[in-house]
Amino acid sequence: MVDKPLKGKVALVAGATRGAGRGIAVQLAAAGATVYATGRTTRQRASEYGRPETIEETAELADAAGGTGIAVAVDHLDPVQVAELVARIDAEHGRLDVLVNDIWGGELLVGWDIPVWEHSLEDGLRMLRLAVDTHLITAHHALPLLIRRQGGLLVEVTDGTAEYNAENYRLSVFYDLAKIAPIRLAKSFAHELRPHGGTAVSLTPGWLRSEMMLDHFGVTEDNWRDACAKEPHFAISETPHFVGRAVAALAADPDHARWTSTSLSSGGLAKEYGFTDLDGSAPDCWRYLVEVQDPGRPADTTGYR
Repeated sequence: MVDKPLKGKVALVAGATRGAGRGIAVQLAAAGATVYATGRTTRQRASEYGRPETIEETAELADAAGGTGIAVAVDHLDPVQVAELVARIDAEHGRLDVLVNDIWGGELLVGWDIPVWEHSLEDGLRMLRLAVDTHLITAHHALPLLIRRQGGLLVEVTDGTAEYNAENYRLSVFYDLAKIAPIRLAKSFAHELRPHGGTAVSLTPGWLRSEMMLDHFGVTEDNWRDACAKEPHFAISETPHFVGRAVAALAADPDHARWTSTSLSSGGLAKEYGFTDLDGSAPDCWRYLVEVQDPGRPADTTGYR
């Protein structure tokens, strides 16, 4: 494999403060790309999450991985800020090769297993704005730069594959819709990008060991398996770097257009491209959910990672 297959490429990871976005930004940089990492939390200004992760830290991790990280504070609900971001990328590089729409920020708004008539309408509609409007605003402004060159890649990050989300209720009407929307957006964007030589896909990680998830279980990445005592199926979980390597593999594939309009997963792409998570495993979470967790079988990741 070429050591730095994305050297000279420019990527925008929209929503790169933490979690999947951070893992994707770091792994694109590890493959040699210049990565613009955007989000609302900076060292000078915290978001409503009140968490310690910042976009500056993400950019520094990207630098350390071997690429170039550029932190830009952007609220992707604000078209003016997004337009200014794209104008900056154009002025500094004149190209955009990879756009990752990972904007979310709705975890604190979800009322799990609460029917729509009892769920906060304000929170639910805000969730949809964060999950859908942000992606549309970013695509509107960034895609003209992406299609300037043949081979541009748009990745819509979501939670769940098209097949899984079509068959299962995702614990909240609002969350359900928020996570199906990027899958449909990817199909629509693929139709619009195809005449310009561009590719659009949706991509889901598995059970993500994000900073917030580790905190939820009271563990760190070093001792994450201790959480399996409370939730045995957490054994199938993966780091944000696994989905990051999936995006990097897609971006480095000269024939990634064969995937356009499809719904992909980190575990599925690991089988195609041969990458692993940081521990050398390749967890196939969505197959595990269908075959082990959802049917109520005892936790056993044998054959799934």
